[in-house]
Amino acid sequence: MAQEAPGTRLNRKLWASAVPRDPSQQKPNHYFEMARTAWENRDQLPFAWRILKSGVCDGCALGTTGLRDWTMDGIHLCMVRLELMRLNTAPALDPGRLADLSRLEGLTSRQLRELGRLGEPMIRRTGETGFRVVSWDEALASAAEKIRAVRPERFAVYLTSRGLLNENYYAAQKAARAMGTSHVDNSARLCHAASTSAMKKTLGHGATTCSYRDWIGADLIVFFGSNTPNNQPVTMKYLYEARQRGTKVAVVNPYFEPGLKRYWVPSVPESALFGTRFADEWFPVDTGGDLAFLGGVFKVLAAEGWVDRDFIAQSTTGFAEAAAAAQAAPFEELERESGTTRAEMRRFAEMLNGARTGIFVWSMGLTQHAHGVPTIQALVNVGLARGWVGRPHTGLMPIRGHSGVQGGAEVGCAPALDESQRARFAEVWGFDVPAWSGLTAAEMVDGAWRGELDVFWMTGGNFLETLPDPAAAATALGRVGTRIHQDVVVSSMMLLPPKDTVVIFPATTRYESPGGGTETSTERRIIFSPEVPGRRIGQARAEWEVFGEVAARVRPELAEKLRFASSAAIREEIARAVPLYAGIEALAKQGDSVQWGGPRLFADGRFVTPDGKAHFSVVAAHGRAAPVGSLRLSTRRGKQFNSMVQREVDPLTGAARADVLISREDAARLGVTDGAPIHLVSAAGRYAGRARIDEIKPGNVEVHWPEGNALLSREEKDAISREPDYNTFVRVERA
Repeated sequence: MAQEAPGTRLNRKLWASAVPRDPSQQKPNHYFEMARTAWENRDQLPFAWRILKSGVCDGCALGTTGLRDWTMDGIHLCMVRLELMRLNTAPALDPGRLADLSRLEGLTSRQLRELGRLGEPMIRRTGETGFRVVSWDEALASAAEKIRAVRPERFAVYLTSRGLLNENYYAAQKAARAMGTSHVDNSARLCHAASTSAMKKTLGHGATTCSYRDWIGADLIVFFGSNTPNNQPVTMKYLYEARQRGTKVAVVNPYFEPGLKRYWVPSVPESALFGTRFADEWFPVDTGGDLAFLGGVFKVLAAEGWVDRDFIAQSTTGFAEAAAAAQAAPFEELERESGTTRAEMRRFAEMLNGARTGIFVWSMGLTQHAHGVPTIQALVNVGLARGWVGRPHTGLMPIRGHSGVQGGAEVGCAPALDESQRARFAEVWGFDVPAWSGLTAAEMVDGAWRGELDVFWMTGGNFLETLPDPAAAATALGRVGTRIHQDVVVSSMMLLPPKDTVVIFPATTRYESPGGGTETSTERRIIFSPEVPGRRIGQARAEWEVFGEVAARVRPELAEKLRFASSAAIREEIARAVPLYAGIEALAKQGDSVQWGGPRLFADGRFVTPDGKAHFSVVAAHGRAAPVGSLRLSTRRGKQFNSMVQREVDPLTGAARADVLISREDAARLGVTDGAPIHLVSAAGRYAGRARIDEIKPGNVEVHWPEGNALLSREEKDAISREPDYNTFVRVERA
């Protein structure tokens, strides 16, 4: 059962302003945005309404069934979902627009999407000015021919999070492995791979240990490197109710996100009018300094005995070694590498000690670093020390921003399988599975750069916008003999000239997918999303169907094992091949769901590790000193979904896309005024923007992603998870 919706009581102590809809406050106008969305979808309003009423949200990974969720009673609807609606209701693209690509030069990614939905298979060969429409048989045959002609280690498959269903991930990785390759990965590699790697090693599962309902009633919730008001806005309704019940909220981040300071929850009249103050505390750290900060906090907790000794003794191992390593780290080093003080580390530890229950929520501010895995291990150390796993209102939550990413790797769409999973796949599938570990997403593009890929199948996504050093990504993709693009709309990546052949497979959205399908939410809930009646686009086909058909043509002797008769048949096979997903086979109608692991993982005190215990980690600070005259730069999201920019100005921060967030102290030192044109220079590139003075820790700047990717090095990755580093050092030049 969901919690009751917020009541009608007023709590003036938490108001952001005593003035209704205070015009002096920077804030979104949700009701205007809703009206604009309705106007944009006016030609398909009945279809759009059916999607909202029946489907599972294709935005962030909170998880819905229609307009309801499992956390609170009341309507679950946000602008993330509404802004994505046009991808589902847009008319078909005129294929003639792609016949001469010179006419599309200069169009932005948003303008390319606005051309309409891809509805026909198309092919472009070297020397041709554009694409020509072909039959499905010709497109499938061309793809199969190219794949058959190359060695499996020169063939790679990548799937993005663009609303993809678990069934698509599963069918794709099965098809890839049947065709001989282990180079298969998904877009979670670019966001939470560090979380998955660290949590699997320390706890046994790479997913949140709690549910969203645990937020409501927790003593403390801490957000690390996260901007939930922009990326998961419905969480603010949950946080509102938690605040009404006395939950304390703290933020650890270089930038004090305005939406976490105060936010206007549109579904709560009190908050919609007066706004709500959320964060009680801000602990500013340098970009990348969380590892040292958490190490210092753990050092204090262990030294003071502010730990759950019974939990540590009964359910964990390695505490003494981790504590000894922490005590050996000088506070002077931790201060230097975190960018904060020993006193602040102690203040944070005291705050934890004063809370009986607490939840850590984090996002890419922690994971997208060359030391992402050690950072999450350090965070897990702190959570385990407090015993905040497995009990009500406690937990470790790597919050997901996209509806398809949690389930992708869980159903096998990853380049490395452990021996037991590989053996189980072989048993269920009836054919051998490649034993070698494949390339991760960014490594695939690196391989293309080196000329080591001949065929690259990309379902959704746009590496020209999502990876560091986009110019290098474009060069790399241009060196691939055959590119296969499977998507619902045109992307700039599709338009790169072919070395030999480019094939486009038009895809269905999740709401058009025959028989419906499932997604897995942040809280591990596998939810069925039904096929929604309405218009269909041309000859678009479900991704799972196309993967099976191509693989059947590449391996005709396995055709019967690779083609699925229905999405229900895929779910039935997932249940046999992936024990964690037992119960998925029973999901068949709107509202059906199963939460693997239950509301809280490890509630019995046992962990899914070889010894059944949670493991503390010995971690060391990995901070790099900023070169003289440089600032630490991190990339951030504005009003966007993934790399799809939706507004030029972020309604929460007021920052335009080209703005560079900089502290007042750094601006004064550099002689830069608010709004002044500046250049950022890194070892990898240059960026032209405008200074925006804001509440960010001195020594740090932030720019929007993906625009700032030109400043990033493609070489920097976490050594364990292979997640790219989306941060760097820059110097500021006045333009």
